[in-house]
Amino acid sequence: MKDFSHVSDPLRLHQGAKALDRLAREMDRAGFSRAVVMTGASLGQHHPVLQRLQEALGDRFAGVWSGVRPHSPLPTVLEAAKALDAHKADCVVALGGGSAIVTARAAAIALAEGDDLAALATRMDADGKLHSPKLQAPKLAQFVVPTTPTTAMVKAGTAVLDPDSSSRLALFDPKTRAQAVAIDPSALASAPLPLVLDAGFNTLTLAIEGVISRGVDPFAEAFLLQAIRLIAAAFDHPAEEVAGYGAELAVAAALAGRGTDHAGAGVATVLAHALGARFDLGHGALNAVFLPEALRFNAQAAPEALLRVAQAFECSSTQALIGKLDELRARFGMAARLRDLGVPENALGDASEIAVKDWFLLGNPRKVEGAQPLREILDKVW
Repeated sequence: MKDFSHVSDPLRLHQGAKALDRLAREMDRAGFSRAVVMTGASLGQHHPVLQRLQEALGDRFAGVWSGVRPHSPLPTVLEAAKALDAHKADCVVALGGGSAIVTARAAAIALAEGDDLAALATRMDADGKLHSPKLQAPKLAQFVVPTTPTTAMVKAGTAVLDPDSSSRLALFDPKTRAQAVAIDPSALASAPLPLVLDAGFNTLTLAIEGVISRGVDPFAEAFLLQAIRLIAAAFDHPAEEVAGYGAELAVAAALAGRGTDHAGAGVATVLAHALGARFDLGHGALNAVFLPEALRFNAQAAPEALLRVAQAFECSSTQALIGKLDELRARFGMAARLRDLGVPENALGDASEIAVKDWFLLGNPRKVEGAQPLREILDKVW
């Protein structure tokens, strides 16, 4: 066995019909009394889920800001920070999917550290080493009520979109990890099926790429393989029934989120990052295209790990797993090629150059030298 260290942050997660009430008690336990809910427009307009959350918070509820936008663009994050300041918040409740959760974390960072998030972002030097500035200022406490099965609910990393450069600004601050997560069935039931499928496929990709990554350790692998089993069981139903397994998918996302804190990612993840915000596409939809080809790309570099993934999916081999992923994509009505998602062929060169600079690529089991191998994957799935 290789040498490793596994150090985990505390996780307070509540799942079930009383999860929102328990979230409110978590605020009392920690001494918070002015919670601002951050969400998107669809949930922010007197939605029953928002009303239930407000009732659970009671006099702890200090207001709602419903300006969350997909991919958490920088201008939106700065607006959210101003809203937190105006409401005199002492904590934040992110209600929604990954964009709501990321926006809430990034807004807390901007409020505490200043508007120049580019200067606070993690960067990679010429030798491939990562440098993350120490974000020392105290941050508003984060609480999360997810409406989609997103790994963001348990993360401390935050990636916002710089619309001027179409690049992702990656911020890391352990103080922005959620103090508590409430997996509430009614909140999960509020998400449209396409969003559930997109988030579920993204979680599946992160879990699989985590298991086969260079950095995974035995504890992380246990989380990731269980996440894969839960997703496989939920996905083993007609598409229209998958949303009924929202709690299972959300727990899988929490497991995958914790597991990938101690593992890497791979080529599917970085290619989805490179195209998602630019073309306003969900990472799950992109990963449904990329994942089978990514597994072919890495098959010789991680055969034993891929076999464990296949077995978690009740498949006998990597090839059978790839066939199962193709079958799922077709059954769920997800695109099989980038052109079907509206990605033009002339965007592939820039995407490969952006992806090769993504630090998530460091975990890929097969070493990627330059942008050309990524361009070849893009050409195959275009």
